[in-house]
Amino acid sequence: MQGKMNLTLNSSDKNARSLRLRGKLMDFSRPRIMAILNATPDSFYRASRVKDVDDALRQAEKHIREGADILDLGAYSSRPGAQDIPVEEELRRLLPLVEKISADFPDTPLSIDTFRAVVASEAAGAGADMINDISAGDDDEEMLEQVAGLKLPYVAMHKKGSPLTMQSQAHYGEVVTEVLDYLHHKLSRCRALGIQDVVIDPGFGFGKNSAHNYRLLKHLSVFRESGAPLLIGVSRKGMIWKNLEIDPAESLNGTTALHMLALQNGADILRVHDVREAAEAIRLYGLYREA
Repeated sequence: MQGKMNLTLNSSDKNARSLRLRGKLMDFSRPRIMAILNATPDSFYRASRVKDVDDALRQAEKHIREGADILDLGAYSSRPGAQDIPVEEELRRLLPLVEKISADFPDTPLSIDTFRAVVASEAAGAGADMINDISAGDDDEEMLEQVAGLKLPYVAMHKKGSPLTMQSQAHYGEVVTEVLDYLHHKLSRCRALGIQDVVIDPGFGFGKNSAHNYRLLKHLSVFRESGAPLLIGVSRKGMIWKNLEIDPAESLNGTTALHMLALQNGADILRVHDVREAAEAIRLYGLYREA
């Protein structure tokens, strides 16, 4: 290991993990599932893409039926190598889906996967309940103040660089310490601005190589010291399929294996493509914990 790991974060109440969503308190007495919906033509896993409003509603209904606690809708692909798109295009793809999904499924919180403050604001006006920002405010200096004004829960994720460049920036002294310190700083900044409901995400695959990803997974428990809910997004990612020499479509078994490790190491929210299988993993993990 390079360097000394400082694995302590301060929190007034390390056990009070919860989110206020749609006027209700979502606790983490059990792990929760965030289901992925992609209003993009180029997301890395083809089956997660929605073609139109009707398709999005069908997929949302299926995810909810299979056990999704939150729906996460994105209209900007953040896969490695993805090209930038104008904000107008992101809004064009996103807003009709936000309006319909939030109206048709009022009991299921809708998260918006965006790093743009204006998109967060427009989506909130259309019915969104939560913002999931892959840049934790780094890519739009107005984002954190915007979310504070919206009074929505916020996911702060760690990454390096942009989707186009991030994999060339996967350099760390000690990855766990650096990611932990970064998220600690972001959590403090969010709380100073008045964002009380903050989720942290180590950002698997975002400016990390395979060794970095597995080291973060192995040491997930240290992130719980923040007191904030911990979101994990490993579903069908390259840390699975590249190592197994398969492709994303063949990566469900590997995803489930990593989900069980994430649960054992303290994950509160699994962000997934495959809801039924994640729900089964959570149920079996619960039985294991209670034995």
